[in-house]
Amino acid sequence: WSARTALFNWAFARRHAGEMVLRSEDTDRERSTKAAEDAVLEGLHWLGIDWDGDVVRQSGRAGLYEAAVERMLAEGSAYRCTCSRESLETRKQETIARGEKWTYDGRCRDAAHGPDCGEHTVRIRLPESGMLGFDDHVFGPSGQDAREIGDRIIRRSDGGPLYHLAVVVDDVDLGISHVIRGADHLNNTSLQIAIYRALGAEPPEFAHLPLLVGAGGKKLSKRRDPVSIQHFRDEGYLPEALVSWLARLGWSHGDQEIFTREELVALFALEDVHKSNAQADVAKLTASNQHWIKTLPLDALWPRLEPHLEAVAGEPVARSAALDRLLELLRERSETLRPMAEQARFFLSDAIERDAKASAKHLKPALRAPLEDLTRRLEALPAWDVASLEAAFQETLAAHEGLKLGKLAQPVRVAVTGSAASPPIYDTLEILGAKRTVARLKDALEALRAAD
Repeated sequence: WSARTALFNWAFARRHAGEMVLRSEDTDRERSTKAAEDAVLEGLHWLGIDWDGDVVRQSGRAGLYEAAVERMLAEGSAYRCTCSRESLETRKQETIARGEKWTYDGRCRDAAHGPDCGEHTVRIRLPESGMLGFDDHVFGPSGQDAREIGDRIIRRSDGGPLYHLAVVVDDVDLGISHVIRGADHLNNTSLQIAIYRALGAEPPEFAHLPLLVGAGGKKLSKRRDPVSIQHFRDEGYLPEALVSWLARLGWSHGDQEIFTREELVALFALEDVHKSNAQADVAKLTASNQHWIKTLPLDALWPRLEPHLEAVAGEPVARSAALDRLLELLRERSETLRPMAEQARFFLSDAIERDAKASAKHLKPALRAPLEDLTRRLEALPAWDVASLEAAFQETLAAHEGLKLGKLAQPVRVAVTGSAASPPIYDTLEILGAKRTVARLKDALEALRAAD
């Protein structure tokens, strides 16, 4: 869901003619793989979210973080701590057993350990009390008292910087004016403000976005909920739909549900971001997607639909006037691109597989005679267009007393498309073409004769 955060940052930066910095917080090398970063960048590109300059990677900025720590040590706003992990855990559990809240107890605070003290971490020296407050653009006056935080580690024993130090140093170095991020970071901000002050820097302005939840307000789960841009793309959602939907997760402009990127940039304001958690209702995304499938020009829809068509066909698909016409008909009833492509299978492939239930319901032996009659009439048509096809159907109905169009059209639909659902039957047959229509009808009739 970092995509929602990226979208809000992008809209804010573009509206105010600012710059958006994309930072890869990749100091944890086990979790921060190239594949993971590539997936994020690919998703942002697909959504149409751009940024200014190169991606800033924390893994290449170790010197800046080290210099900041050394400066804090020299100025006394940080100190070395030799407490082992085991010792810290023992003291923590003893504190909790007494019914007290644990924060670092300051054992090394005034020990004045030098660089030769052996294995150690570095901790920031916080005031013993006093509010580390800030005015959040979403949540208003916020912050914590320094004694609730305690002297926290800013450099690990292996020399690596902690997240809170790295982001502050980056913000200062890059001249960041606004930090827009999830509300799960709200409680981290007070500690970071202490680090800004220790470095003699003015903190940026903060806006913390409401958390995203699933149905019933449950916390989103990667195992249970779709949470990646790639998932939605592969399922056949359009980037325009994702942008509109993501924009409404925690932000609103009246009752408007559909936004172009240009509208979002023109309208986005931090003052309109909500405090309450935002429910990620996929049904609303699907409604947005259906809107964009219907309204985008086919030339814009085609490159997004093409991979899905090729997946159905099993080979490259050539665009044609007939396929375009079919897609225009299918788009009116399609919620996502993947099933839209599946509904075009009868056109894309000659190897159709008739649905067993639809065949049993509609391709009945009692209809063999009118189907044979219709097939002969279709095969003899001098012109293959909707008017001629309708005339052939009407002549067949007239020749078989009591036969209604639905009773004839449905078995034809199953015979030529493999399904009981398709665009209007005359349009379907015209698009499929005379040769393939007649061949499929004859194949269905042969199956009926074999079943007798």
